[in-house]
Amino acid sequence: MPETAYVPGTCNIGGREVRRRQFVALIGLFFSASSLIALISVNAPREARLGIFFPLLVASVGYIQSRSKFCLAYGFAGTFNFGKLGDISRVSDPINRAADRKTASSILLKSFSLAAIATLAVLAVPF
Repeated sequence: MPETAYVPGTCNIGGREVRRRQFVALIGLFFSASSLIALISVNAPREARLGIFFPLLVASVGYIQSRSKFCLAYGFAGTFNFGKLGDISRVSDPINRAADRKTASSILLKSFSLAAIATLAVLAVPF
């Protein structure tokens, strides 16, 4: 059953916002794949492959947010949204805002880690 209410540190976005994060993940995946194809086709030096980190980070952030039903930007800002896109509400309790910031930090760390691992894999592959 999908979450339909704000749960501090656990869920701060509804279905429409989750779909938006899924779209961001797909965009990041598209740019990651097209960047990799471009790097291979021009026989780019190994150092140039580091540039793939940024589209991989976009894909990672979108993926992890959509899976966790938690927006890291909303978490840092102390907001949530379960209605129409852009219909944002504020979190009033400071304890809840702290829980949201902790979860947002965790999502950011996971996203950086996932993007870094994928970037290292691209660096390791000989082409």
